[in-house]
Amino acid sequence: MIRYYESIGLLPAPVRAESGYRTYGASDLHTLRFVRRARDLGFSMEAIGDLLALWRDRDRSSAQVKAIALDHVAALRRRVRELEAMAGTLADLAESCCGDDRPDCPILDDLAETPHTEDPHTDGPPAGAARAPDR
Repeated sequence: MIRYYESIGLLPAPVRAESGYRTYGASDLHTLRFVRRARDLGFSMEAIGDLLALWRDRDRSSAQVKAIALDHVAALRRRVRELEAMAGTLADLAESCCGDDRPDCPILDDLAETPHTEDPHTDGPPAGAARAPDR
């Protein structure tokens, strides 16, 4: 992963020992901890690059950092809503399935249907998408 961070510019190229091995200093380790924490919070690599640039810039405005954080909070909340909708749909489908020895299964029937798409007017799944098919 460290080589990837170097390749995308999050970390500078390391100093090489005579043996050819990379050596990292305290500053590099601090940067790696920063990247790891940002990844743990779900920031994209692009956002991590932006945050690193702001972290390194002592003349930065904290408003820029806050804006990036709040954008990410909004994206996380959208994702939570999407996951809740998926869980609700699957729960409804599982409830409609008898789960017995018969081969008919509303869960498989739903998966085999034309994919449900987002409704641009409601910013969510189309009406009825979370409903299980009638049996």
